[in-house]
Amino acid sequence: MPKIVILHHSGYGHTAKVAEAVADGAREGAEVTVLTVEEIGEPGEAWAPLHEADAIIFGSPTYIGSVSAPFEAFVDAASPIWAEQKWKDKLAAGFTCSACLGGDKQSTLQRMQVLAMQHGMVWVGLGLLPGRPEHPCDDAGNLNRLGFFAGAAAQAGQEAPPEEEPMAADLATARHLGKRVAEWAARVAR
Repeated sequence: MPKIVILHHSGYGHTAKVAEAVADGAREGAEVTVLTVEEIGEPGEAWAPLHEADAIIFGSPTYIGSVSAPFEAFVDAASPIWAEQKWKDKLAAGFTCSACLGGDKQSTLQRMQVLAMQHGMVWVGLGLLPGRPEHPCDDAGNLNRLGFFAGAAAQAGQEAPPEEEPMAADLATARHLGKRVAEWAARVAR
């Protein structure tokens, strides 16, 4: 069974909720470990699950059009890993959450894609057409309601508690991403 690590930072709990949805989808076909960038710190023993994984799914809130500072600190700390290309040919994917419907989430996903490409990883996109943008309701069947292709995107109001948001449609989209990465990890393992 493939191993997938979901590594994320969550400022207010919304991105952590998306991470759990990604994990739920990935568990349908993989062994899953969910870690935060705070838990792993600087490269060392705590990074072993990343090195052993077949896929790493990155997650960060979108703050001012990019990943959060704690996530960027992880990116910087991964420089020695980059120099050795320890993650070369692993699968990678990403997800993000912001308060606005658009919120420049694409920039955050692209930051994660560049991270993956620099490490020689293979990016797995969402693989979905846009949902019904004319009806961006909280309908779990409206996958990819925000219309992103590079990864899973979610929206949660700044004042909304994580128990109430992101919407069911965004969490269903996140589960889809996790399941898709698990399916591709199984294909690659064969």
